[in-house]
Parts: sequence; structure tokens; C-alpha cells
Amino acid sequence: MSKFVIEGGTKLKGKVNIGGFKNAAVAIIPATLLCPGKCIIQNVPKIEDVNVFIDILKELGAVAEHIDDTSIYVDASQVNECYLKNGLSKKMRASYYLLGAGLGRFKKASSLLPGGCDIGDRPIDQHIKGFEALGATVDITPEGRVNVQADKLIGAKIYLDVVSVGATINIMLAAVYAEGRTIIENAAKEPHIVDTANFLNSMGADIKGAGTDVIRINGVKELTGCTYKVIPDQIEAGTYMIAAAATKGDIIIDDIIPKHLEPVTAKLKEMGVGIEEYGDSMRVFYDKELVPVNIQTLPYPGFPTDLQQPMTVLLSSVNGESTVVEGVSEDRFKYVNEIRKMGASVEYTKKQAWIKGNPELKGTVVQATDLRAGAALIIAGLIANGLTEITDIHHIDRGYEHIENKFMNLGAKIKRVVKEEELI
Repeated sequence: MSKFVIEGGTKLKGKVNIGGFKNAAVAIIPATLLCPGKCIIQNVPKIEDVNVFIDILKELGAVAEHIDDTSIYVDASQVNECYLKNGLSKKMRASYYLLGAGLGRFKKASSLLPGGCDIGDRPIDQHIKGFEALGATVDITPEGRVNVQADKLIGAKIYLDVVSVGATINIMLAAVYAEGRTIIENAAKEPHIVDTANFLNSMGADIKGAGTDVIRINGVKELTGCTYKVIPDQIEAGTYMIAAAATKGDIIIDDIIPKHLEPVTAKLKEMGVGIEEYGDSMRVFYDKELVPVNIQTLPYPGFPTDLQQPMTVLLSSVNGESTVVEGVSEDRFKYVNEIRKMGASVEYTKKQAWIKGNPELKGTVVQATDLRAGAALIIAGLIANGLTEITDIHHIDRGYEHIENKFMNLGAKIKRVVKEEELI
């Protein structure tokens, strides 16, 4: 198994380009299944989750392949059903979007329950509620296979009991071919929901209100292929923003949408981080001694749960006391045991962490417990004294493209190691 080895103590400097949004790409790629035609998706990140989706589409009978470093081609015209025979769906959470896409186009779909990061219970009850409201029956077998089927789909008014990104997108996918109008109330408002709706509209869907808490979908008879560019990854950008602050660096983050980063920008400025915006780029630099802040993660436009872990690492290195409340995911503080090994002073429950800053973290061997925890541990390694070894980095590869190369270009001393003799 590969690992990252990091020698800490270097201030990040230079420019980093942000790739396509992972959370948008893993919704848009399965959405191509709705179209019996050819689609080109541009600005797709080169990450493991994208590779898994390409393999899944091929298994279903589609032509799916990279046509260059950032674009993929999908032709789903020969796909006749959406039945996932093996366990590829267990490799990531977003595989459940194939249920909505398959239900929309074929009026039935079948998949094993999704996998993904171990960050607590993440039920799909709101997805099921939406499918059933549209006229589908849903059966979950004792083996964990989800079967959805409908004679026909009829538009309905659906109120989500909790704000759910996955359910909002899945209902949109299923509803594009439903007869009449579907209204999703209490819908999630994240940028990748808007991006997915824009992609569907580019194929001929009729979706209005994405980005607000009420989305209206008028069913259409057919969709056609299109070329579409995925938005920049706000979580990747936020990770580098936090890394720049943590290392007392000075970097330019390019190819971004600053508005999507406003919750992160506001908290970093509150801490004393210097931030300057230039259209589609941003300078993040250490300006003065940082001060602790309190954070609560919330659905967009609140502080993103996917940046809670990197932010907790930053706060653990700042003198003073901070509190981090996790308002989205159930159990996302497991990685704290790893940064404690490095000297961080953090107490936590499933929903909250109390931090006493310690600027003198020490390198050691730690384990990436999930995708965003892995990114947080890289930041911890960058600011720690000595060497840090991070194992189980396959989690990181699921969501960050060329992360070690991008950090090396900023001056970080980080290396991917396969064999022990390759250590720094």
C-alpha cells in the first residue's frame, strides 16, 4: 500500500490550479445514463471515484472513456437496463445516483447499498421517499440490494424532512422524465446541485429553482447529448486555502468561483488570514498571528462539512481555545485520534470538538480514516516538526487529483512512497 511521507516546516508559496468539482462530477457522470446519446463532460477531476463510475458505465453497456486529461466521453445509447451486478457500487457513496438515473430512463434500477467514507450513518430514506412519491416501489433485500421499479412516474410535490444533497439530486434525476411537474421543497442548495441541474437542462430537461430551497421539474419526453463543463472544486480550493494559512504561506489559488468559498473565506478572515480576490482567483497569505474561532458546519451556504477536518487541524495549531460543531454528518471526528498522536489537544464527541491550540505538532505515523481526514492529515504533516507518514491514502485519491504534485509545486516536501527504501 502506498503512503505519503511529509517533512514539515515549509511555508507554501506559488500558484495552484483547481480542478473540476468532485461532488458535481460524480452526480453528472451517472446522469449521462438518462440520455440515449453522446455526452462530453469537461473539467472532470482525475480521481478514483470518476474511474469507478467509468467502470460502472462500461459494465452497463455504455461507451465511457477519458478523451484527454480533463474530459470524458459517454455514449449510453446501447444501455438497456440499470442493474449493477457486482460490488463496484460499494466503493463510493455517489453510486446511489444510478438508482435515480436508472429509474428515470428505464423505470427500474438495482444496486447494492452505496459505500464511501465511514463518517457515520447516512441513510437513504429521503431518496426512497422521493422515489415512492413519484410512483415507484422500493425494496431493500436482506443482502443490501436496493431495487426500484415503476410502471410510470408521475410528478409530485415532495417535502424533504431533512436537507439532503443526495436525495435532492436523485429525485431530480428520476423526475426529468416523469409526467407533469415535480416540486422538491426543502431542497439542498449546494453548488453541485445547480451544476447537475444545469447539465440536465443542457440535455433538454426543464428544471428551475436549483440553488434555492424549492426546485420545480417539468417532465420531458426525451433528452439529447451535450458537451458540458464541470464547475471548479470548492472543497479542493478550500483545502489549499486552509493549508496556506496553516503553513504561514502565501499562495494564489486559480480557476475558482470565489462566491462558493464565502463561508470559508469569512472564517479565515475572522482568524486573521489575509485574503485577496481577483475574479476567478484568490491570494491567501499569512498576515498576522492567527486567533481561534468557533465553527459549526451546516448545509450550503453554511461552512462545509467537507472542510471541517482540515479546519480542525488548522485550529489545533493556533494558540487559544476553539469549538467545532458538526451539524451535517453524524460521526466525523474519528480522525482526531490520529492528530492527537501528533500532539494536538482535542476532545470530541460524535457532534462536537473542543480544541486547545498547540503550535508544536510532531510528525509520526498516522492513518487516513476517510477522504477529507486524509487531506487534513496532509496539512498536519506540513506544519509538524519532523517526518509524518500517512497510510491508507487510497481514501485521498478518491477525491483529490495529483494532490502530492500540487503541494510539491507549492514547495511542500511530500512524497508518495510505495517501497520503504523510497523514504525522504
